[in-house]
Amino acid sequence: MMSRCDLVKGAALALLAFVSIHGASAQEARMNLFKIVTVKDEIVIGLSAEELQALGGNDASAVAHALAQKGDLTVWQYNVHRGTGGELQQTPTARIGLLANSSLRVEPYATQYQIVPHP
Repeated sequence: MMSRCDLVKGAALALLAFVSIHGASAQEARMNLFKIVTVKDEIVIGLSAEELQALGGNDASAVAHALAQKGDLTVWQYNVHRGTGGELQQTPTARIGLLANSSLRVEPYATQYQIVPHP
């Protein structure tokens, strides 16, 4: 018969293994969120690591620089919605076009919600 201490240790190891596996898959599908701020409004966009590399970097300055160089970018807008289990998620809602503007600011955006990758 296993002692209570052995059961707790076993459960902790199983939980740790689950978190490690889940964390690895989450890193593969990781989305980077950015807040785009203009004089009129703010929106949140999401870019994958591959999309950021194609823009020439991996941070907000790469997005701002690419937008200034190209004049426009097509990206996915993200908003908070309820998932199938009722939990709040940051999900892609529309494919939008961004136009370069002198009053534009791009900054990293952090969220406490799960981020759903765009298609």
